[in-house]
Amino acid sequence: MSKKSAIIIGAGIVGLAAARALAIKGYKVSVFEKTDVAVGASIRNFGMVWPIGQPIGKLYDRAIRSRNIWKEICEEADIWHSPKGSIHVAYEKDEMQTMEEFVDLNASLRDCRLLTAEQAIALSPAINPNGLIGGFYSGEEVIVDPREAISKIPNYFQEKYNIDFHFATPITGITYPYIWSGNSKYSADEIYICSGQEFESLYPEVYMNSPLTKCKLQMMRTLPQSNGFNIGPALCGGLTLLHYAAFKECPTLDVVKARMNEQYPEYIKWGIHVMMSQNGNNELVIGDSHEYGFTHDPFNREDINTLILDYLKKFARFPDWTIQQIWNGTYVKMKEGTELVISPEEGVTIVNGLGGAGMTLSFGLLEEIVSN
Repeated sequence: MSKKSAIIIGAGIVGLAAARALAIKGYKVSVFEKTDVAVGASIRNFGMVWPIGQPIGKLYDRAIRSRNIWKEICEEADIWHSPKGSIHVAYEKDEMQTMEEFVDLNASLRDCRLLTAEQAIALSPAINPNGLIGGFYSGEEVIVDPREAISKIPNYFQEKYNIDFHFATPITGITYPYIWSGNSKYSADEIYICSGQEFESLYPEVYMNSPLTKCKLQMMRTLPQSNGFNIGPALCGGLTLLHYAAFKECPTLDVVKARMNEQYPEYIKWGIHVMMSQNGNNELVIGDSHEYGFTHDPFNREDINTLILDYLKKFARFPDWTIQQIWNGTYVKMKEGTELVISPEEGVTIVNGLGGAGMTLSFGLLEEIVSN
């Protein structure tokens, strides 16, 4: 009896997760990517695998499962990764109280603990001690370099799971069980569309009627830090408390929001929260902003990058602030909910809308989808 077959459209993180999940289930898998290597949202991010942002329950469990898969892949495929966790730092009393509430609610459920100012600085030489009250540490986050990871995983999957990859092969049409790339036709028992914002050209009516929007973000990367300077865990400032659903249960968060709206109106306007990670080249990755809508200005705004760096200076210090690269990325996000999983026709599944949590949730999510 021949194997069932599956086609995946998109070789970003969601497509790679789908390919892995289907191959483990015994499918013969082929992945199609329109460019020579995936260059979309999956490489234009911090490389943060980020369970701390997910609320306890299904999403947190999915994030932990994904984190474990990431570690397995990185170890087997010789992909650089840093499992050093994360630190959120507090310079205002309301931020510290929110963090205390978070740890009180979560310490028995996940790996997190409060830090005094001295303990935080001991964990990271990159934390600015001026005005620091304290913070909290989470030991569950892993950093990868998405440029390296997304480019190396296809070869690893090809060797381990016998997955076929067809790069520089844009898909121009689908009528189950067939897909077309120009005049070339391919078929499979199941088709998964995991191509981010590109699925709007394959099923435009489905796309326009789905509860989706697009988010543009701006990010930066420094030159490599000298003399092996290492920040340790990834670092986050107080604005990050407003961004992730995990903190919504903290009673003092509303106080923080009210102050932030008054103190940092431009940051709120552009959806800025400031984080910093470090990759295997000792470069620091800094960001980011969030602009929502279907059409975005393709050019970066210098004032947004200035706002990000000004806020970073409040909580971080490091030897070389020289910015070597700036970029923007666009990802598809649900207006409400956490992901879009729909079947526009028999045998075809669209997985989309993970927003900024694709690196964190994709491996776990696609295992769940394929198992159902």
